Amino acid sequence: MTTTRTDAPATGAGASGVAVRLAEAVEPFIGGELPVRLRAWDGSEAGSVDGPLVVLNSPDAVRRLLWHPGELGAAQAYVTGELDVPETDRWDLDTALTYAFAVARERGLSGARPTPSALVNAARTAREIGVLGRPPAAPRSQARIRGRLHSALRDRRAISHHYDLSNEFYSLILEPNMAYSSGYHSSPEQPLQEAQEAKLDLVATKLGLTGGSTLLDVGCGWGSMSLRAAEKWGARVVGVTIAAEQKRFIDARIAERGLQDRVEIRLQDYREVPERDHFDAVSSIEMGEHVGQRNYPTYAEALRRAVKPGGRVLVQQMSRTGKWPGGGPFIESFIAPDMYMRPVGETVAMLEESGLEVRDVHALREHYVLTVAGWLQRFELNLDRLTELVGEEVVRVWRLYLVGGSMAFRDGRMGVDQILMVRPGGPHSLPLVRSW
Repeated sequence: MTTTRTDAPATGAGASGVAVRLAEAVEPFIGGELPVRLRAWDGSEAGSVDGPLVVLNSPDAVRRLLWHPGELGAAQAYVTGELDVPETDRWDLDTALTYAFAVARERGLSGARPTPSALVNAARTAREIGVLGRPPAAPRSQARIRGRLHSALRDRRAISHHYDLSNEFYSLILEPNMAYSSGYHSSPEQPLQEAQEAKLDLVATKLGLTGGSTLLDVGCGWGSMSLRAAEKWGARVVGVTIAAEQKRFIDARIAERGLQDRVEIRLQDYREVPERDHFDAVSSIEMGEHVGQRNYPTYAEALRRAVKPGGRVLVQQMSRTGKWPGGGPFIESFIAPDMYMRPVGETVAMLEESGLEVRDVHALREHYVLTVAGWLQRFELNLDRLTELVGEEVVRVWRLYLVGGSMAFRDGRMGVDQILMVRPGGPHSLPLVRSW
């Protein structure tokens, strides 16, 4: 991938403009000329006229990158507005990040180490342009979670950081069912609500729900599965969540729809579910990522012991390969503290070790790309109200989160799978030939 270098600074900043100095200093770190068009706070510009525009609005953007090189520093600078990627006819945040990833791959930058002289020159440049100093304070939107990893208290705090922004906030991004997980799309044109309802019905079908079935919905979110199972499939449902805002939301919907005799929502940790050998079926949709690596056997055992022998269990869960099982520095710091993902094969093995028999694994990676596209569309349509609710910084966090998540699924760095299991010890009633 080639770039066109044009170092003439704008607005009369002179040959020693900040952008020019930065471009020269970072060349040894990025394997060549700057592939983007860089505009600094002094008005100077440098880099490729063909690349996306990156604007440094404050010296703090560079200061953050010095203290936190790579993804975390760049994310901190972006969400605070110290760094921006303005949208143009050719470039938006998605295409700009995709371009940056492509340049990094082409140049083989993973694991590259600069020479001592490059480090000395970078330090000299940083001093001369006035960006040395103490690290800027972490953005207000960055998580500050304390306590023993995956203790019940810390898990509640981590979940609250992400899910308790407000029910209205999520209602402006999600479709009316408030399903915060991958849909099941028959085509790219299918409306998001239809795709989510298709996913919920797919789960119900795989679990064999019928009128009178009992279902435990572990990590029930805003109740999309619990309510669908009761209303359409006639099941009697217990849903558990540790997010207080979610429980209030579902309880209101239960009352509105007259489902008090069929749906019970508990503010309860999955480890505290008291029922044993009780439910006909158990669902857990994109909750297992939050229990952690060490606690995953405890989570799997909680699912197994809650269902009757012969009953079915379905887990829909994201997978990930590589060195960042939590999703990377940005996700771990701003979105989902303590999340842990692994390759799907490792998750299947852990579920089998709990005593469950795995019957089907259904990959849905491409479906998540379409789901996130629907969320992004609603996000942009409701941008003004979202900003009123949570402020500009959190809105920027979410734009980066949605765009980055879509790229991860599109490019195969992350996946999502439905894993269908039965508990041995009784007839499971799965059909010999399955149509899903």
